[in-house]
Amino acid sequence: MSISAVSRTFTEGASVSAKTRERVLEAAATLGYRPNHLARSLMTGRTELIGLVSNHFGNPAFMEVFDLFTRELQARGLRPLLANLGEDEDGTAALDMLRQYNVDAVVIATSAPPAGFAASCRAAGLPVMHVFGRAGRSSPVPVATVDNVAGGRLVAEAMRRHGLRRLAFLGGSAHDASTIDRNKGFAEIAGRLLRETIHAGDYTHEHGRLAMHTLLDRDDTLDGVFCGDDVLALGAMDACRERGVAVPADVSIVGFDDMPLAAWASYSLTTVRQPIREMVLHAIERIVAWMDDPAAVPRNKLFPCELVKRGSLR
Repeated sequence: MSISAVSRTFTEGASVSAKTRERVLEAAATLGYRPNHLARSLMTGRTELIGLVSNHFGNPAFMEVFDLFTRELQARGLRPLLANLGEDEDGTAALDMLRQYNVDAVVIATSAPPAGFAASCRAAGLPVMHVFGRAGRSSPVPVATVDNVAGGRLVAEAMRRHGLRRLAFLGGSAHDASTIDRNKGFAEIAGRLLRETIHAGDYTHEHGRLAMHTLLDRDDTLDGVFCGDDVLALGAMDACRERGVAVPADVSIVGFDDMPLAAWASYSLTTVRQPIREMVLHAIERIVAWMDDPAAVPRNKLFPCELVKRGSLR
């Protein structure tokens, strides 16, 4: 067989006769042959690598996100290259790695990437989608995100309907776009009922636990706390248990994300559900279309959210 005949056999959509294809596949099976994608990339100029960048690898809520991204990319014959921004303050190391491996595109999966990181990826000539970012005219790249402001409003409306009158907001980083927007929507509806706002600094159980202790030290009459994500909310609930504060009899707690752990009977957390699957699929479909056609630059897309009521709301 000629090299071109073998190449066409293993290239989807390429023209090759049924007889030739059968002979090539039979020989490949006998030899244990598999196409070398790294070698192919030298010929095509495409690596089929998609950079998946985040700083939330320690957050259980993002395990579903990473699972969906990796499975959906692999189903399309693409391969994820993970880049962790955890200790990369300005994103330089992550961007260098993405460029060294010659990724075909980048998906940023965090609400708080380093300042200028998305713009730097775009300046490097890479198609870039930002999932969980803040959609707006100032965004340097297309964004697919949930309506965080509306989510905050949903929580405040529910708390007011349930008769809660001494409210607090417990967020992650004060510079995180999702924290800012969820707090904004919550404050719009809560009004004067919002007594305390505190930022835990990071989205971890321990940060949420410590921040809740601080809130209760400031005001032990609080009867409703909206946490910026589910992990913070679970930490807040455990802080209440440590102090003998009953949830929801003494204080109601609401989270954001609806990760699987939120539904566990030991927490039964009321929360705001993000359409994670829809957001991930949209990002992948748009980034693939952009890779194939440089003119197909995606538009920002804002997804709706919904309140999921469980046992932590009185």
